Amino acid sequence: LSSSCLNMSQESRSFEDFKQKFDNIVKTALSLKCNTLIVHIRPFCDALYTSDIFPASHILSGTQGITPGYDALEYMCNSAHDKGLKIHGWINPYRVKNTSTSLDLSEDNPAVIEDDLTLKLDSGVYLNPAKKRVRKLITEGVKEIVENYDIDGIQFDDYFYPADINKSDSDDYNAYIKSLGNNSDAMSLEEWRINNINLLIAEVYKTIKSTNKNVVFGISPQGNIDNNYTIFADVKRWCEIYGYVDYICPQLYFSLDNPTLTFEEALSNWKNLSYHKSIAVYVGLGVYKAGSTEDDGTWQYRNDILAKELKLLREYSFDGYMLYDYNSLLSENTKKEVENLFKVINDNT
Repeated sequence: LSSSCLNMSQESRSFEDFKQKFDNIVKTALSLKCNTLIVHIRPFCDALYTSDIFPASHILSGTQGITPGYDALEYMCNSAHDKGLKIHGWINPYRVKNTSTSLDLSEDNPAVIEDDLTLKLDSGVYLNPAKKRVRKLITEGVKEIVENYDIDGIQFDDYFYPADINKSDSDDYNAYIKSLGNNSDAMSLEEWRINNINLLIAEVYKTIKSTNKNVVFGISPQGNIDNNYTIFADVKRWCEIYGYVDYICPQLYFSLDNPTLTFEEALSNWKNLSYHKSIAVYVGLGVYKAGSTEDDGTWQYRNDILAKELKLLREYSFDGYMLYDYNSLLSENTKKEVENLFKVINDNT
């Protein structure tokens, strides 16, 4: 169960308010027979936990860099474990700021302190994947979490190279070419970008395992396999070769009749990839789309789409599934879909 609903309103930012909100999430998760919470803990180069590297997130206090007066992740880990749930920390590794979110960065944000580490694009501000210092920053940030918290896993979201990267990293690529003396064996721009992401993923995996071998590392890439390569995410390699991830959870947020790519087509595409024997494959189900006009209105054709999708992924023998997102499970708009989904879940328990 993925949760990005920890925003606290201006009137309710005390620890007691946070505690009540998260306790309700745990209670709901248990009532729906979920076993793991995937909780957003670093959305914008910040932290919903005590960090020496990243500033406190605005999610809890309202202002980035202002601490809420309590350690949210410590409470979430303890609360989840007390009730028999596992908890994974969900991180956006490169995103600093996007144009759809009104956010003032704090002076102690690494992207402000080291402005040369960022890419400033129309879609927002991102840490530059080409920078070795960026890889170190992200990796050290993950290590800090694994060292200091009783976390069961770390999950990276599907933000890698921004879609509007264009030629904004040309200086970095030219520096790479120059460092090789214009060698004809140099990677192409596309290969180089993919390699930059792969270096980070491998470093994060190695760091997690050397810090606590019991903590798992997963990625939730885009559900359309080909789309991942437009943001230079080498999902096929991550699935096939040991040392990148423990699990992959493609976001198959498609209806059964989506004219661009149906759920079953996407499911089949992922099933047909080659996987290392150690890697688990989960399927992300898009509860948030239920009853909406998304996918050309095809979510309105019936109210048992998610139920049918769960049956399909079981037929394909995947290792499990994740539901996105928590708020959608409680929405009036998704109510009938969710009821039908959990009839299928309960029939199999």
